[in-house]
Amino acid sequence: MSVAIGIDLGGTNIKGILINEAGEVLKQHYIPTQDDAQGLWRENVKEMVRYLQNYWQEPVSTVGLSAPGLPDATNRSIAFLPNRLPGLENFVWGDCFELPTYVLNDAHAALMAEAAFGAAMGDRNVVLLTLGTGVGGGILLNGELYQGLSQMAGHLGHLCLNTSDDECSIVGMPGSLEYAIGNYSVAKRSRNRFTSTWELVEAYRQGDHFASYVWLHSVRSLAVALSSIINVFSPERIVLAGGITLADDALFEPLRSFLDVYEWRPGGKQTPIVQAQFGDMAGAIGAASFALRKS
Repeated sequence: MSVAIGIDLGGTNIKGILINEAGEVLKQHYIPTQDDAQGLWRENVKEMVRYLQNYWQEPVSTVGLSAPGLPDATNRSIAFLPNRLPGLENFVWGDCFELPTYVLNDAHAALMAEAAFGAAMGDRNVVLLTLGTGVGGGILLNGELYQGLSQMAGHLGHLCLNTSDDECSIVGMPGSLEYAIGNYSVAKRSRNRFTSTWELVEAYRQGDHFASYVWLHSVRSLAVALSSIINVFSPERIVLAGGITLADDALFEPLRSFLDVYEWRPGGKQTPIVQAQFGDMAGAIGAASFALRKS
């Protein structure tokens, strides 16, 4: 049975796994990224691969690497990631690993993890949204990851919900979903009463009226965006991932109520909206599963 190494390259930690094609995680490991201006963090990625190869002591078929940014057309390197992880852009990882190596955007990798072994296993048409500091996503069409022109498909956080809003997302979209629910904008949305989604949700749970107004407005915006995605793609399932989903019922209960209002359900058919199965290892698992499919 083929075995792959999966690497998730984050700003804080590098996460690594050994996984076989049945989805069994054989080993996982963490080391600090140590992001620096000289790009010395690349040595830590190489050390992670060496560690996992030495642990397994048998041939590894392939390597998958999940990273922020946009991959090139062949998924051999990250082609575009300004102002972060110096040296990542256009660095071909397979040249130093001496193994077939495939590079994915981190949100795309999260989708591949859920499609291969998690909440969307067996589905062929799936949309995933990552709800965290910002909002990312990925699209599975006919069982294949759809990356699109410039490998940027699935940046669903930049859906425009209000063209009159002066607040723009990082790609210049006014009134974006990312601004409406992303953790980075909580302070501004709450007039500096709350500094994180966790604080906002805890106040909502305690019955704070202003917190309830802010939070439910955000959840309503998410429901409108999901309903729009359903109208465009008609997926078999939508998977929600990321730290904001840890709000659990505080998120999913009002979300279901708003979807009852906004989702178009021909013949009463409702699109399942489910929570992701994998947590912080999703990027590594998804990158490895993508590499196994390619190799």
